[in-house]
Amino acid sequence: MKFDLSSLLSNDLAIDLGTANTLVYLKNKDVVLNEPSVVAIRKSDQEIVAFGKAAKEMVGRTPGEIVTVRPLKDGVIADFELSEQMIRYFIRRSMTTRIPRPRIAICVPSGITDVEKRAVRDSAEHAGAREVYLIEEPMAAAIGLGLPIDQPVGSMVIDIGGGTTEIAVIAMYGIVNSISIRIGGDEMNEAIIQYFKRSFNLLIGENTAEEIKCTMGSAAPYDGKGSMTVKGRDLIAGIPKTVTITSKQAQEALAEPVNAIVDSVKMCLESTPPELSADILDRGILMTGGGSLLKGLDERLRKETNLPVIVAEEPMLAVARGTGKVLEDLNRYRRVLTHIKRY
Repeated sequence: MKFDLSSLLSNDLAIDLGTANTLVYLKNKDVVLNEPSVVAIRKSDQEIVAFGKAAKEMVGRTPGEIVTVRPLKDGVIADFELSEQMIRYFIRRSMTTRIPRPRIAICVPSGITDVEKRAVRDSAEHAGAREVYLIEEPMAAAIGLGLPIDQPVGSMVIDIGGGTTEIAVIAMYGIVNSISIRIGGDEMNEAIIQYFKRSFNLLIGENTAEEIKCTMGSAAPYDGKGSMTVKGRDLIAGIPKTVTITSKQAQEALAEPVNAIVDSVKMCLESTPPELSADILDRGILMTGGGSLLKGLDERLRKETNLPVIVAEEPMLAVARGTGKVLEDLNRYRRVLTHIKRY
């Protein structure tokens, strides 16, 4: 029986560094961490008070002295220093042994610039990585879903995250056609906040908007029933106020970001080579990411494209698992890695 000391001592990590959540996949262990990408800071001395879930619980509930910050915006690093510290914290939380400087694979949106890619790589290196590999999110999702990316067969993936929606057609280890839009779960939350301002003169918090999206949110033609009581602050009187909304109103609030995602999917299909379009007709479209769980969105896409649309079994884990598979077999997947020049 062979004893593989290197796999025992390996601390290689795959990170799905998302705008809303960060997932960490430990080599040979699966996803070991899933935390919100949020940091709480004390203003006076800029000291970090909390990361992840603990920081997320503070959003909208802290005294003026403490602020909650999301170091990533629209899938890219907005605050380099905080991102580095957050990555370092998540790495430390995920480690099972105390071997320093792991190899790290991180997924990035397909539409970001080289400068933004370098920021991700540099953050991971400063956080203690020995080597950093970058892979585009739709490719990672396809690998995580077990699609035949090595064959001359077209596979279409839609990954709806917190900050971006990635739509891509993949074949022969490459992205043949893709569209990346900076619309995702965050924009859906913002659409709900704006809807309450317009319709009820009610100001609600980010966490409340997210709860409405997850509980009542849907895309037409989904016909949801039921209602929900929402608490917020009256913008005119300035006092706490309660309103009741229906599923139909929640659907109306989300119409704009949903329409933008549907239009982008149609645009991507329009520019796909005909041979690959035929493959997609046979194989269908696979949806991943937290946004794919929005009720009725798969049905809406089916209706608009006349194609089979399937939501992945565990859509929020697909990208992290795909990035992990790349790390476990670098020789096989080396050609899907994103290369950035060093200056």
